[in-house]
Amino acid sequence: MSDYFECTPVGVEFLDQTPNVFVATEVVRATPEQVFEVFEDAHAWTVWAMPIQKVEWTSPKPYGVGTTRSVHMMGGLVGHEVFVEWERGARMAFTFVGASQDATEKFLEDYRVEDLGDGTCRVQWYMAMEPKGFSRHMMFLTRPVMRFAVRRMFRKFREYTENYAAQAAPAEAA
Repeated sequence: MSDYFECTPVGVEFLDQTPNVFVATEVVRATPEQVFEVFEDAHAWTVWAMPIQKVEWTSPKPYGVGTTRSVHMMGGLVGHEVFVEWERGARMAFTFVGASQDATEKFLEDYRVEDLGDGTCRVQWYMAMEPKGFSRHMMFLTRPVMRFAVRRMFRKFREYTENYAAQAAPAEAA
């Protein structure tokens, strides 16, 4: 394995423990099941989440709490993740347990899916982090950029997921 720096794993309570929380919400024309099909598709992340270049699930299906994966991002960062929440169709959250660069102390993403009952659902994305070193002191400058980037990426997630659902709909009707 290349360089590996441990991160401090956190649970969803971390969202209440750091000022560095970024939130995006989208109403998506897809079912919760379709949303989770997109979440489980390694390639989909590379389309809608700009920094992600490759996702490798390192645990077999069915995915759940304890599932692991590695996410390769721009700049050579590889995040090693473990899922701390998994309720298919409703919620999933993961934390970094390690990374290829010594820049992250704590990192969590939490996705919440609410079925609106009409073939759509509300999806909320929470991202929380505490960087290490100099970056830790610069978060006050990067927060506005991060808020913008998270919202922009999640619009791309909505578009991708709606296209996926639209293509799946004719097959389900047959």
